[in-house]
Amino acid sequence: MSERHIEVPVLTRVEGEGALYVRIADRRVAELRLNIFEPPRFFEKFLEGRSWKEIPDMVARICGICPVAYQMSAVHAIEAAFGAVITPEIRQLRRLYYCGEWMESHSLHIHLLAAPDFLGFPDAMALAQKHPDIVRRGMRLQALGNSIVSLLGGRSVHPVGARVGGFYRAPAAAAAAELLERLRAALPDAEELVRWTAQLELPAVIRHAPFISLRHAEEYPMNEGRIVSCDGLSIGADEFETYIEERQVPHSTALHATLDGQPYWVGPLARLNNNLDHLPAASARLLRATGMVWPSRNPYHSVVARALEIHIALTEAIAILEHYRVPDQAYVEIEPRAGIGMACTEAPRGILWQRYEFDDAGIVKKSRIVPPTSQNQAQIEADLRASVEENMDLDDAALRAHLEAGIRNYDPCISCSTHFLNLTVERA
Repeated sequence: MSERHIEVPVLTRVEGEGALYVRIADRRVAELRLNIFEPPRFFEKFLEGRSWKEIPDMVARICGICPVAYQMSAVHAIEAAFGAVITPEIRQLRRLYYCGEWMESHSLHIHLLAAPDFLGFPDAMALAQKHPDIVRRGMRLQALGNSIVSLLGGRSVHPVGARVGGFYRAPAAAAAAELLERLRAALPDAEELVRWTAQLELPAVIRHAPFISLRHAEEYPMNEGRIVSCDGLSIGADEFETYIEERQVPHSTALHATLDGQPYWVGPLARLNNNLDHLPAASARLLRATGMVWPSRNPYHSVVARALEIHIALTEAIAILEHYRVPDQAYVEIEPRAGIGMACTEAPRGILWQRYEFDDAGIVKKSRIVPPTSQNQAQIEADLRASVEENMDLDDAALRAHLEAGIRNYDPCISCSTHFLNLTVERA
């Protein structure tokens, strides 16, 4: 009986660090562990004893790529606890804010993290030498998304403009008009990106797991909606804990979330599959023109879903700014009270759920944050297990590259999920 051992110091092109251990015996995966060994960051504990006013800026520090998602889930949860009602104008500005984050995060992932895998390059620098126009397109779209976040948040990294009840100030009319022209000019880039991703030679695989996302009655979901699955689940944010169970596994500092004891799938592919009937008309036409069949159970079609969501976000941002008028007040007044509030929004990587319990003065007594990467963790392991068994004849180097690409395809934010990739493979 022979054994083979592979060890890779770190998985490149993901946020965070970890390791993958695989043991193969009799051409079957005997053991597979996605080891998350980053130390817990204790954000939930840090929030205890803090004022409700501090929470949005504190949770924005959890992730430098998707601070908007953490802020928006937090403010919705806090407003639910206090019984606050925002205005339609603030709601539109929040969707605009989220559009910026989707654009910058998806653009970064597609062009700098995933594209080298699909085009056979070791990294984005090598890709840029051969295909500079591809990388430049990604940088343009990412910069535009950052500009939207800066317009409302004051800056693109760890923005500080959002508050419970709205924003500290609304964008000036001139700044909004200037950004609108830049967004309109970017439509050809976004359209071409969808066509380009649809033509990539992607692995043809099928994975079976429930797709879970938000679903809104009238629009493509970002900030609001019920939590639904492709198998019929439909719950409010206040029912999340009843249906979704988190458990600690010995090999990971990230919790594993399951639905009815089974892995599930969150992220752009889940959102698109569950909301095909709520696409903006232009985005729907663009998706049909690719000739691809949707819904899809191929995890690699996530790259097309991300590209389409850039187009969705860009289209919506244009529509919002075309009708923008500076509101009389950018926020509603908030009165704290004792209570519990829960909310779920759609981070670029999937649903992000938060829960807060407050005392009479609005001081946090307890908090809980469930990020998308930890929700995907069990499904990533299940996908990797299937991928190893489908590619058993690959040599260790090729298998390692294939598994790394598979992990990157989920766009995991490992640092967010620690509440990967060293690779070790043993063959017997």
